[in-house]
Amino acid sequence: MYGAGIVSDSFRSPPGRDTPESILHHLTMDYLLAYADVGLTCPVAMTAGVALVLERFDDGSLSDFFDRLTTRDYDDLLQGAMFLTERQGGSDVVATETVAEQADDCWRLTGEKWFCSNVDSGAILTLARRPDARGGTAGLSLFLVPETKRDGEQNDYYIRRLKDKLGTVSVPTAEVEFRGTEAYLVGETESGFKYMSEMLNLERIANAFASCGLIGRALLESKVRAANREAFGQHIDRYPLMRRDLVEMAVAHEAATAFTFDAGKEFERYHRGDEDAFALMRMLVPIAKSRTGRMAVDVASYAMEIQAGNGYVNDFITHRLLRDAQVLPIWEGTSNVLSLDVLRSMARENAHEPALNRVRERLDDVKHDDLADLVETTRGELGELEGAVTSLATSDDDYAQLHAKELAAYIFDVYTAGLLLAEADRELAQGRDRKSVVARQFITDSFGATFPRGIESGEQLSMDAFEKIVRFESAGSQ
Repeated sequence: MYGAGIVSDSFRSPPGRDTPESILHHLTMDYLLAYADVGLTCPVAMTAGVALVLERFDDGSLSDFFDRLTTRDYDDLLQGAMFLTERQGGSDVVATETVAEQADDCWRLTGEKWFCSNVDSGAILTLARRPDARGGTAGLSLFLVPETKRDGEQNDYYIRRLKDKLGTVSVPTAEVEFRGTEAYLVGETESGFKYMSEMLNLERIANAFASCGLIGRALLESKVRAANREAFGQHIDRYPLMRRDLVEMAVAHEAATAFTFDAGKEFERYHRGDEDAFALMRMLVPIAKSRTGRMAVDVASYAMEIQAGNGYVNDFITHRLLRDAQVLPIWEGTSNVLSLDVLRSMARENAHEPALNRVRERLDDVKHDDLADLVETTRGELGELEGAVTSLATSDDDYAQLHAKELAAYIFDVYTAGLLLAEADRELAQGRDRKSVVARQFITDSFGATFPRGIESGEQLSMDAFEKIVRFESAGSQ
């Protein structure tokens, strides 16, 4: 996969091109890789993340590492990693206790890192504090720890043990002790948290792309199983309940990918120097990571249920999908941490303003009459969302924190509705109506519940549209 340019091509011009591919190209390849193995997306994304940080902040002294992180030559390749978590801190990097002391031609690190994935990588980014540095995140510096010192000897860090993990066994995770470990300063001292935030944003959006890929694989396994498994005289995908379940899984996949790819585009814009993209990216990335990670767990769990007893044994892939999915809400920040980050993006960057404006613009651009009722429903929800944002913005911190996850989920739903309607409008203009059916199902499920819970509504869209949504059949306009 490295030889195919999964990292290299976003930093160097690939064969046949004069310029590098976009970061979105790398993320899309991550998405496809996750269909096979989510664990493998971790070292790939971290290698790209280390390269991104060096590309943006290195003064040229670490160019040899950048060159080897971004090569297609596997024999010369260095994989990257990010060792942040310490036993006492978790997501709270302010509690970092690793100390950095300057030596003649390098820095020496002393401390412990508790969760170190891709532990056998050749270029590790980590945070540490100089002895005379101030407290808080403002006192942290970023260092690159090589696997091999410049004199050719193995670097002085101790891998205490490999973690016995529930899933993602394809990527080794360990506890590491730095014992006077040789390291090189990245950029300026006391700027480490800012630098690492760049990598963290990439890792979070990469996590969302991986979640979408896993959802897609779980959906594929479920569709194949339901189309071939017979029970009580017919294939189980002929039964209304199963059809509804498969439609909901398919719509979840399309909603997740629509939001995540849009967040990826905003990350790409910011990465290429468009500062106007920063605020929107700051909000979309944590929401994408938080929502898709949880959706991946839910879809993987139901994919196992569709396989029934076979899905619970190790002969089938569904057990691995479910095990691997469990880490997706944990990697790079839990849903609580990410929801608080959404609140910070609102307070510091007013990130809700471009997000709400983007939805409003998309709704204004939808022209097809078949979507008019969905546009009005979404416009009403947009108004409700604006009210919720204003309410939390004027609330005390405890109340805002209490409802942070609900707000993040609401933003996801309204923003995604706008995306799906825009896609549906474009397809209807081309004579295709499948995406409009997907948008209707998503908006109905997200905003259309009626008392008592829709049971008496007469709605049976998942039955009527099953062939279009799940099998991509009869996709011409009605």
